[in-house]
Parts: sequence; structure tokens; C-alpha cells
Amino acid sequence: MHERRGGKPVWTADFGVRIHQVMNESERFRVAPGSRVKLSDVDPAFKGHHPDHAAAAAELQHYTERLRALQELLYADGRHSLLICLQAMDTGGKDGVINHVLGAMNPQGCRVAHFRRPSPEEAAHDFLWRAHRDAPARGEVVIFNRSHYEDVLVVRVHELIDKTVWMERYARINEFERNLADDGVAILKFYLHISSEEQLARFKARLEDPSKHWKISVSDYAERKFWPQYQRAYEDALSRCSTGHAPWYVIPGNHKWFRNLAIARIVVERLEAMNLKYPAPAADLAEIRREYHSAAQR
Repeated sequence: MHERRGGKPVWTADFGVRIHQVMNESERFRVAPGSRVKLSDVDPAFKGHHPDHAAAAAELQHYTERLRALQELLYADGRHSLLICLQAMDTGGKDGVINHVLGAMNPQGCRVAHFRRPSPEEAAHDFLWRAHRDAPARGEVVIFNRSHYEDVLVVRVHELIDKTVWMERYARINEFERNLADDGVAILKFYLHISSEEQLARFKARLEDPSKHWKISVSDYAERKFWPQYQRAYEDALSRCSTGHAPWYVIPGNHKWFRNLAIARIVVERLEAMNLKYPAPAADLAEIRREYHSAAQR
């Protein structure tokens, strides 16, 4: 429950109970290493303990504010970094997550890398080259809008390379992520799970809203024909590449507000577990204080 003070929602005594509930919800979305994912077993319309967006607003605000503070601490600490991978079917909500959840971060320490069709330069390199190039520096948060997983998804569904080639890539991806983790990169990977019916409804909304016409692509509708093939490809990628140091989360995405809340909570939880600290000041504070008081008395 929450009440309003000065027009803003404020959590009351049961806030800790709700936090615990969300923690339990976040664990249910994590793909356990070695487990087999079946996306048809995951309800994309799941929305947890909140009945609607309005009821979740205060909790989401709490986590986005906490996220902003933790990202500043990550930047100041300078020992670690955070990589967030977002994958989804078309209209799955990757841009929405970036705008509504990760947009809370200070852009000085956060950037987005887009994984579109490889450029000639990218195609001339190993498939992981661009992923390594865009990996976060210490103190930085990087969001992959799509990611290196495209190279076991699109190429598989459209049979652009031999099966033996993309099958070998799972192990190479796991090794790549292991190396990043060993170098202080925390990795979170989110598959935004929507239903086929929800995708069609979002396509319709784009057609009916002139401000969203720019998002419409012929390829989106063409790719929809391959829905079953993509689901199988995602199931394999999620099953083979969820590890303790780089877990996959399957986030129910039909309700955008719940998707944002679940991801914000998981990111906050991961940052809090990193034992981040502000570094010791480089300046002599006693001397700075003397200078300040001397200047103030003039």
C-alpha cells in the first residue's frame, strides 16, 4: 500500500514485504545454468503482485532513483563495469526498457551499442569483434540493443551459415563472457518475452499512430513468419548460455510497466551486490578546508 504526500506516492510499512515479493519474482525469471528453457511455459502476460501500472508507479520510481544513485557509485568506484544485453522479437520493448528504466542513468557513464546488420568492416572480422569493441570500460554501463547473440539467432533462422558454425558459437560466446567477467564486468542478459498476439497488437498500434510510422519496417512483418523458428533459436541460446557470471532472464513483456519494474529491480540488485565504494579523495582535504576558510574570510 502507498499514500500520497504532496501529490507524490510514498511507500508505507508494507514496502519491505513488496520488495521481498519482487525479489522472489526476479529469481523465477532467471534461467538456471544447465536448465532447458521452454518459452511456451512462461506466461508473457504475468504481472506479479500489482494489478496495473498505476499501482506499480511508486515502486518503479523507487528503483529508478536507486538505479541512478548506484550508477554514480559504479562510475566513482571505477573498479567494475556493467553490461546489459537486451534481446526480443520485433516490438518486444528493447527501446522502451532503455527509455524508461535505463534512461534514469547519467549519460556521462552510460551508452547504448546497437547490433544491426554487420557493416562491411564488422563482417570482415570475427563475429565477436564488434561485441568486444563495444564492451564497457571500468566504471561504465553499456547496453547492447540486440547483441552478439544475433549471431546464433538470425543466421540460424535464415540458414545464412552452416549449422556446424553457429553451433560452435555458443561455446565461444560463453568463453567471451567468462573473460569479461574475469576482468570485472558484471553481465545481465534479458530476453523480453511477448506473445505473438501482443506483437500483432503493437504492429497495429504503430499503423494507427502517425508518430510511430517511422518505426514500421517491411522486414518486421517478414520476420514474423519465422516466429516458431526464432522461439526455438532463443530457447537454445538461453539454455546454452545462461551461466552464474552471465545469467539470462526471461522477462514477461506483454505489460510494459511490469517489464520495466522487473528489469529495474534485477539491475539494482546486481549493482548492490558489487560492494561498490566511493574512492578516497585525491586531494588533501585539510588543506582544501584551510584554503576555503581563508578565501571565505577575505
